[in-house]
Amino acid sequence: MNLNNQKKNSIVNKVFDTVNEKYDLMNDLMSFGVHRQWKKNLIEWMGPSKNDTLIDVASGTGDVANLFSNKLNDQCSVECVEPNINMLKIGKKKLAYKKNINWHNNYAEKLPFKSNTFDYYSVSFGIRNTSNIRKSLEEAYRVLKPGGKFFCLEFSKVENEILKIIYENYSKFIPSVGKFVAGDDMPYNYLVKSIEKFYNQEEFSDKLLNAGFAKVDYRNLTNGIAAIHSGWKIE
Repeated sequence: MNLNNQKKNSIVNKVFDTVNEKYDLMNDLMSFGVHRQWKKNLIEWMGPSKNDTLIDVASGTGDVANLFSNKLNDQCSVECVEPNINMLKIGKKKLAYKKNINWHNNYAEKLPFKSNTFDYYSVSFGIRNTSNIRKSLEEAYRVLKPGGKFFCLEFSKVENEILKIIYENYSKFIPSVGKFVAGDDMPYNYLVKSIEKFYNQEEFSDKLLNAGFAKVDYRNLTNGIAAIHSGWKIE
């Protein structure tokens, strides 16, 4: 890992060390609770079946893992990968009653699993925080089984010009809300800047194609405030 990658990992870890206790509350406040529906949309698009296996990367406090498991009445296996140890502890405690969900303190760029292991790979609002997106996508491809499917829920680019202006102006207030609720605006300044710098829908689709995925597709959510990207591992 080069110096730039180490620096970004250090910054991101500091962000989540700061916000972990208020993470779920701030997500609800910032999105007016809409992030919960977006995550349900993600699971519905997946359409998993009984006994499927999921690797959920940048799991946070386990929302997607929980929704996936509930969808299948816990008749599945989920491996949560979370790089921030404090976030992991909260998620692990919250879902301790789910015996089919396991937790791992690792980065997306180097996963602790054999190749061709999982039916599904998911990452929600985490891919832009990785130090090396290309390597993270290559690892996602590696650990999926042939026929396995990749899903990414991430903030994207608003397509409606009027909504774009409203959204950009609203984003300016997010650090102030973070300071009031969580006691620090630094993590939310980072959040806003990381969203601004992230790829648009077509650019990220190209990243998936370059990583080897086929049948790459995306669906916009709330006019492109967020988007769900998908791709198949054919071979």
